[in-house]
Amino acid sequence: MLISQLTKDVEHRFIGDDADIVSIEYDSRKVKSGSLFCCINGTFQDGHRYAENAVSSGAVALLVERELPLPVPQIIVENSRIAMAEIAANFYSHPLKGIPVIGITGTNGKTTTTYMIKSILEEAGMKVGLIGTIRNLIGDRIIHTERTTPESVELQRNFRMMRDEGVDIVVMEVSSHSLDQNRVHGIEYAVGGFTNLTQDHLDYHKTFENYLETKKLMFKRSKFAIVNADDVHSDMLLDGLNLPAMRYGVRNDRADIHATNIEICSANVEFDMVCNMGIQHITVPIPGLFNVFNAMLAAGVCLKLGIGLDKVGRGLANVVGVSGRMESLPTDGFDFSVILDFAHTPDGLTNLLSSVRQFAKGRVITVFGCGGDRDNTKRPIMGEIAANLSDYVVITSDNPRTEDPARIINMVIEGVQKTDCSHTTIENRREAIKFALGIAKKDDIIVLAGKGHEYYQEINGVKHPFDEKLIVAEFLEEMRENA
Repeated sequence: MLISQLTKDVEHRFIGDDADIVSIEYDSRKVKSGSLFCCINGTFQDGHRYAENAVSSGAVALLVERELPLPVPQIIVENSRIAMAEIAANFYSHPLKGIPVIGITGTNGKTTTTYMIKSILEEAGMKVGLIGTIRNLIGDRIIHTERTTPESVELQRNFRMMRDEGVDIVVMEVSSHSLDQNRVHGIEYAVGGFTNLTQDHLDYHKTFENYLETKKLMFKRSKFAIVNADDVHSDMLLDGLNLPAMRYGVRNDRADIHATNIEICSANVEFDMVCNMGIQHITVPIPGLFNVFNAMLAAGVCLKLGIGLDKVGRGLANVVGVSGRMESLPTDGFDFSVILDFAHTPDGLTNLLSSVRQFAKGRVITVFGCGGDRDNTKRPIMGEIAANLSDYVVITSDNPRTEDPARIINMVIEGVQKTDCSHTTIENRREAIKFALGIAKKDDIIVLAGKGHEYYQEINGVKHPFDEKLIVAEFLEEMRENA
């Protein structure tokens, strides 16, 4: 596609001659002959530094925020991320045209909620495209993803594939980073859903107020909102937007959808969902009170789309457990349980362990750590939460990234030591899991918190293979052999 076609309706200044573009890249290592290389300013790197390498690799044009002394056509813009999103939409022929998009944002619960919505919509006979933390899906086809919300180029490419494969609707997680970095620029949401807002990503947003304002950006692009009436931040998100909204909740009498007769056990949750369409008994095959909230948000979205109560009920009953979200791992031959969960925020850990305590017959043994190069103020908070809601805590590493693991652990210990909970520290996460399995007794529940679906551990900036499902299976097999 010609540069002149790509930049149609994009505010810019152009120098050089028109050229044909065969791909759009923002990573200079992926540039090939005929590429447009987008020089974007990232959190740690300025893409302008790699423009010369990109041209050497075959880039025939550059998207820049300042003119560079290089002999190729240059599209000069004020914000290269915004322009990249607009150019990518042009390159892929505006694939979302006529396809409604559902956006789900919040600190916790985004992934599970999107899977619940997908299950309900499929029960209603629709083909669904999903953009999420664990994977992107086109119907049942899996497309690997590296982050909650991909860069705009990958997003538009995925949307094009979805359109070509006949997707009826797109459901996507929308992270605060993607909103702040304009990865989702230009996307309009038929319905915007809000799960909750708790402390997270303050290393990036600096203040909770900034975090909230960033989340609010999604609702400025939504036609309708469905928000959590039990979360005090819902009103703040909607303030000044004049946006029609529906509320769901358990404890708030302003909720348009609310749950009663809630029953929680180790395998599922059941409740009666009450709304203006009537009462529907709901069974969700994933435990935890927080999944009552997730289910009500999913139901609200689908009811707004015109899906009937009966299909909502069947869709929620048939939802497949999400990898690394309150996932019970096989422990055949042993009389204790192991639960794997992605909980990596204070609220997420509280919800997880509070739910486990509701059905635990024995001890709750929690293995967890905190990530490096991220908000460090939550570390002692999470340590205290884990200790207050567990009978034994094994403090270990999560993804230390480039930070000293011992420093992270010491900050977690500060919180643990505010309680009288029994605990130990084992920096090596693999050995920490082995230790927890070794001390487990009848009816104990071991909770592996923090990594969930991840299949790696990042240490010193290097990602090492680390799949906790495989590690648990390996240790259990050794224990069977040695029994």
